This record gives sequence, C-alpha cells and structure tokens, in this order.
Amino acid sequence: MESIVVEGLVKKFGDFTAVNGVSFSVGEGELFGFLGPNGAGKTTTINILTTLLKPTAGKATVAGYDVSTHPHQVRKRVGLVPQELTVDDDLTGMENLMLQAGLYHIPRSEARRRALELLDLVGLREFADKRVETYSGGMRKRLDLIAGLMHEPEVLFLDEPTLGLDVATRAAIWDYIRRLRKETGTTVFLTTHYMDEADNLCDRIAIIDRGVIKAIDTGEGLKARLGGDIIELELVENGLDVVRLLEGVEGIRRVYVDGGVYRLTVERGDKMLPHVLEVLIQRGVAVKRVSMKRPSLDEVFLEFTGRKLREESGSWEDTFRRRMVLRRMRA
Repeated sequence: MESIVVEGLVKKFGDFTAVNGVSFSVGEGELFGFLGPNGAGKTTTINILTTLLKPTAGKATVAGYDVSTHPHQVRKRVGLVPQELTVDDDLTGMENLMLQAGLYHIPRSEARRRALELLDLVGLREFADKRVETYSGGMRKRLDLIAGLMHEPEVLFLDEPTLGLDVATRAAIWDYIRRLRKETGTTVFLTTHYMDEADNLCDRIAIIDRGVIKAIDTGEGLKARLGGDIIELELVENGLDVVRLLEGVEGIRRVYVDGGVYRLTVERGDKMLPHVLEVLIQRGVAVKRVSMKRPSLDEVFLEFTGRKLREESGSWEDTFRRRMVLRRMRA
C-alpha cells in the first residue's frame, strides 16, 4: 500500500517553476529520502504534501486523501518537523508537547502518557520540566522531532532534520529516527542535502535538482547505475588538453575536473588504471597522485546533475546559524 502518491506535480511562483512535473510514490512504513541542494524543490514539495501550499498542477495523495480536495483529512494524518525549530523557549519540554497535543484535541491523560513515552525515546525525560531555553541545539531538535509525533501521524515529514548540527549530534538524531520508525511503524519522508544521511537512513532516495527528479532508487541501486569505479588523478599540467585526451580513451565513461583533481568514471578500475597512466605518461603528463574507489552518492549526484551537492551546503548552515542568533536576540 502507498502512503504517498504524487503525479505530475507542478508548483510555480510567478514565472519561476519550483517543482516541475514531479512524480513518485512512497510505500507504507518506508523511509524515503529527497536528496537535493538549496533551491531544488524539496521544501516546496513537502509544503504541498502537508497542505501548506496548493499545487499549480498535478495531483498528490497522502494517507489516501487528496491534498487539494481533502486538506483537513491530510493534516490529521501527518506530522511535520520543519527546518526551523518550532518549540517555544519559554515553555518546558513537557509543556511544549502538551501544547501540541491540545492542538489535536488529545485528552490530557492520554497526552501526558504519550509525551512521557516519547521523551524516554529520545533521552529527554529528565529534562521534561526544564525550560527549553536551557536545552542545547541537539536537545531542541529532538524535542521538535517528538512534537511532530504526539498525535501518532501515519506519515512524518522531516525537512532537513539535522541542519546545522555537529557530526555527533547528527549521528544521534539518525539513531532516534531509526528508533522512531521501528517503534511506531510511521512512514517517514526525509529531505536532506547530506549524502551520508540519505545513504545511511533511507530505503530509497530520490535525487531532485531544479524542480525535476533525476533518479529514484536505493542507495546501492543509484551507485550501481554508474557502472564501475572512480579513478582520481592529480596531474602536473603541461598545457595539454587532458580532458579531451581522457575522453578519447576507450573504457572511460565520464571525465570531471574539480579543483585540479580529475575524476574518471570507468568500467573496470583494476584494468583501466594502468592503461590510463600509460596514456598520460606517453603524452608527457606527470601524475602527482592517483587513487581508485567505488562510486559514492557524491559521484551519483554529480552524474545526474553535473554539480556537487556540497557546493551549497555552507549557505544552508550559515542561514541556520543566523536564524538561531535572531531567535536568541528576540528572546
């Protein structure tokens, strides 16, 4: 059974098309990843699926209900954890969760039981009666996660859930997401621009760029599509057009240059590497460094979009930090 079905979804803002003919489906209980850079259309898609935006064209159903014709039914069945922290610093952790429960008309006794269970799940029970302003960034994010689960949604949308967090806290959030999914059976729709996050967490991954889905598959399936290995070369330049030279070598599928490093997608790395070195040496090109590896999601994203995902990650993290500073200033 499918929890989410999207058919030809389009969203325009004036002359700008943020989502352009997107189609996909998400199975019940699946953890589905939306991988893409800033401006790819990830958040716009989530806002449509959670009824915060109306589509310009196309159709989408969530938990069996059309987002355009039955938005109230959709809202009752979904949880949303947006990029920005939504918990109230002036309330305690428990008060934040009870406030969320009240919005969904959950009886108080049931709400408190549910809140305590979720606080246990993410290791926050001992901080339940402390004001959120005393929480660390990671603790706030954990509280945000479980706030989206208070009404036991069928589908949980996580929009960049680890944005701006340090590596250790990100890893802890991953663990909580796995546990939440295992213990609740909730379908999870996750947007991210972190390659390792998508690879470690998701059953399937959709790569979206400039409003268009480029590929959908498992992490391993996406990497297998590159068909082979990656050879990396650092060279001593001698004026030769090395890209054109390498593109003419049989067995090299693609040549990409990044910061002086040549990345070659090849069919058989063990056989191609000696041949590539021989070709370069014969043309008088000296090799400073060479390595070979299996394809990663970085190479997959590069293959489908022609650019690196991490090129834009800094701007997202800078934006997150600025937002946090403004929040503290207002307090």
